[in-house]
Amino acid sequence: MRPKVKWHRSFRFAYEGVKYALFTQRNMKFHFFAAFVVLLLALYLGLPKLEILFILLAVTLMIVTELINTAVEKAVDLAMPEQHPLAKIAKDVAAASVLVSAAFAAMVGMIVFYEPVDRLFRHVRAAEGHTFSAGMVWVLLSLVILTVIVVETRFSTKGNRTQPSLLAAVAFAIATFITSYVTVTLIALLAYLLALLVLLVLYDKRNRSAPSLVAGAVIGSFVAVLAYYLVHL
Repeated sequence: MRPKVKWHRSFRFAYEGVKYALFTQRNMKFHFFAAFVVLLLALYLGLPKLEILFILLAVTLMIVTELINTAVEKAVDLAMPEQHPLAKIAKDVAAASVLVSAAFAAMVGMIVFYEPVDRLFRHVRAAEGHTFSAGMVWVLLSLVILTVIVVETRFSTKGNRTQPSLLAAVAFAIATFITSYVTVTLIALLAYLLALLVLLVLYDKRNRSAPSLVAGAVIGSFVAVLAYYLVHL
């Protein structure tokens, strides 16, 4: 008969499981980072208690399903080291649970944060009231492209997987330009959603690493925003 595990040791075992998943699973690291950012944003925007509860529910569901997915993957690898159709099904179904929870978290985020973001966006647009001319947009796109090329050639070593992606930079720069023109928050969000889809397609094709895509997106957005404020000083 196995000895009973004391309650404090069971908490220790659970903590070790969370640490293992966080240190070894890339998706878990992303979930923790996203949860940290989202909770800070909720506090900054002063969301009401009910909406914060929905955010906590979505965050908890994401982390729990990722933990279960990791446990299923390791158990299947232990029981079936060789490739087997049933092992693949088990892993795919476990991964599907993470996908469902991610979709739920995305919908919660869009519903909860839309109104605060809409108010902030309208306030900024009312205060600024500036846009780029058509000629200026092409000039700034050229500037974004030149910036990425300079960074790739002057500040990155050959074969470095963190070299910024030119397509990611252009996509996010265009999304920023669209945002400077429109007064409807939904259109601005859709522009950045399309830019994000470009990143996902590039990542899915394995043409660029995630750090490379993020670096390109940051450069494109930063150059566009910087140019916006410099032009309208």
